[in-house]
Amino acid sequence: MTDLSTMGSVSPAGTDRLALRPMILLFIGLFATAVGQAFVFAILPPLGRSVGMDEVHITGIISTSALVFTLVAPIWGRFSDRVGRKPVIIIGLMGYSLGSLSFAVLFSLAGTGIITGTTLFLTALILRSLQSATMSATHPGCTAYAVDHTVAQFRIKTLARLASANSLGMIMGPVLAGLVAGLGLLAPLVVASILCAIAAIIIALKLSTGVPPRAVSSQPKKMGYLDPRVRLYLLSAIGAFTGFAMVQQTLAFRLQDDFALSGIETAQYTGWAMMASAASTLVMQFSVVQRFNGPPTKLVQWGAGILAGGTLAISVFDSWPAVISSMALIGAGLGLLMPAVSAGASIAVGPEEQGGVAGLVSACPAAGFVLGPVTGGFLYQYSSTAAAWGAAIILIGVFLATLPRTRAQGPDH
Repeated sequence: MTDLSTMGSVSPAGTDRLALRPMILLFIGLFATAVGQAFVFAILPPLGRSVGMDEVHITGIISTSALVFTLVAPIWGRFSDRVGRKPVIIIGLMGYSLGSLSFAVLFSLAGTGIITGTTLFLTALILRSLQSATMSATHPGCTAYAVDHTVAQFRIKTLARLASANSLGMIMGPVLAGLVAGLGLLAPLVVASILCAIAAIIIALKLSTGVPPRAVSSQPKKMGYLDPRVRLYLLSAIGAFTGFAMVQQTLAFRLQDDFALSGIETAQYTGWAMMASAASTLVMQFSVVQRFNGPPTKLVQWGAGILAGGTLAISVFDSWPAVISSMALIGAGLGLLMPAVSAGASIAVGPEEQGGVAGLVSACPAAGFVLGPVTGGFLYQYSSTAAAWGAAIILIGVFLATLPRTRAQGPDH
């Protein structure tokens, strides 16, 4: 088993770890995107229902946009290897800003009856997909920038700190969404647009260029999800997020139906549940992960096991405290699994492939959200707990798949 302390004494940028200033700037970009995503996840189910969409339409929009993200994020990652990380990050943030504003305009028109039915559904599908195609640039750009400036032995810790931007955004996002939604269900979309535009401007003005593109300009063989160097990490992440998406994208429906909530109440309760999950993720990223010195595969195994336990718990919840506790368990599992996936995959490849592998890792959550929401929405029509049980089965499978490989493989496989 490889010892991380003996690997790579110099990063492509010639530093051992990412400095505080660029860490803060990358954090701002990822945080703004995470807040926006938290807004969408909290308000889209009640917003969609308010204009006549059913569960399959709403989850179909999410799944299709996630498919676009999955396909395009690796392209942005490879593109950042050629042109640099900074312009790719800015493109992603501005794309999210414009997409959120367009979505708000569309649903405003739908609320007045100007656009309805199939036209509304197809327009929402196209706008959200275009937004995903551009926003998918942000994560691989930020991750690759951080890896460029961090040696292997510090990568799990650095990427966990960077990933905490997503966790903090998912904590504060629901709180802000609940407050802003009091002004109307469209207000969070406008706020998300403004936040991402501000983040793009700050990064454009303050973030250094980083590693010149020529330092990573060679053309390596195109990498895929089944590349044996990174396959364990990528497939584990896709499986984990498929199960997570099945739970998250049906949670609002279940809360609204089981607890007889209004649209705004549903957005608020869903936001609080997501906040509990994100807070638990944040705690894991700043406690267990920062003290962990073993192989990334071990953290993947721990994360998958805790995720499986959380989905089993939420499948039988019958009270609000049970919902919060179950979502906290799910968040803890993700807090262990995703930094390990990012670090393990980056360690497994060379400097010239960091953008490419960062794109693949960034696409894994979206890949899970391709199948998860549609499957969850379909199962929900038959039973309000079927989606959670299906997610538990998938996550138990991920956990079992990591057992023999954790024993047999080192951290760079």
